[in-house]
Amino acid sequence: MEVERAVAELRFGRPVILRHDAQKLAVLALDCASPATYDAFAVACDDRHALFLTARRAHCMGISSGIGIAAPAAGLSFDAASRLSYALDARAPAQWREADPAMEAAAELARMSLLLPAMVCAEIDGIEERFAACQRLDCGHLAGSASARQEFAEVVRTRVPLKELGDAQFAVFRGGLAQKDQIAIIVGEPDLSRPVSVRIHSSCLTGDLCGSLKCDCGDQLRNGLANLRAAGGGVLIYLDQEGRGTGIGSKMRAYGYQHQGLDTIDADAELGLEPDHRRYEAAVAILRLLGISSVVLHTNNPTKIAAINAAGITVAGRVPTHGKITEENLNYLRTKALRADHIIDPETLVTAK
Repeated sequence: MEVERAVAELRFGRPVILRHDAQKLAVLALDCASPATYDAFAVACDDRHALFLTARRAHCMGISSGIGIAAPAAGLSFDAASRLSYALDARAPAQWREADPAMEAAAELARMSLLLPAMVCAEIDGIEERFAACQRLDCGHLAGSASARQEFAEVVRTRVPLKELGDAQFAVFRGGLAQKDQIAIIVGEPDLSRPVSVRIHSSCLTGDLCGSLKCDCGDQLRNGLANLRAAGGGVLIYLDQEGRGTGIGSKMRAYGYQHQGLDTIDADAELGLEPDHRRYEAAVAILRLLGISSVVLHTNNPTKIAAINAAGITVAGRVPTHGKITEENLNYLRTKALRADHIIDPETLVTAK
């Protein structure tokens, strides 16, 4: 519950107090802060605040760091802090130090909040009363409550007729962080005594709903359902984790950088993000609730296979799931194959026009 409250506070643009051993750190997510809130935070902490940037963002500015850096923010305007955190042409700060674990925990909380991980941080020894109204969270709860956040329950199941596929069952499962609803689409009559054909599909508003040509996600969704039907029945788990787990806001920022020539991984790095923030505990919980212990996974992503296997669900086989290769998504698919190790035939990508 403390984690959910802290997530809500960050998204409302309010500070949160993080405790790490004896350290108490007030943190504010720049992604949700207004200029006025940013300035008020600086006043409240007597200008002893610092701007945390992740190791990937620091690397984009030529700084090698283990967990990220902290740059002094006294006298740094909101616009200047935003440029340092997100802009493509930002120069490295003149002064910085290696960040501490509490700052890294603050960035993890931001990611859980689907916010960019640039955080304004200040130690509050001696001024703690100024932040008395803020939500407090022990850093240990971020990792220690991970399993508790993945408790799900089925809340409804109903028939939905699908174009060209016939009837399917849509089962809604509620749980996890902020009690989100996740969906399992059950196609045909899966035989639970054998490995079940399963596709785990992360939401893609632009591709799934709007037919974006920048990715193959919409094709993978529709082809995946058709493949499950052709296999005699199966389950597609539709996870609410847009932008490889970064959220729609971060995804659209990254899209803007891709229009300027960056690939999808480098665009995320400029925003301080890792190549892939998706998690699969929710999918594992849903599979278990459906009584599925062994799967034939419809995917091109070896990381997904490893995550499901590691969680105790046997991956007995793999079926590739592809979409149409177009001029618009060719570089995206090449990046997935060459930099994210997705199992995509390189010859297909070389010869594609």
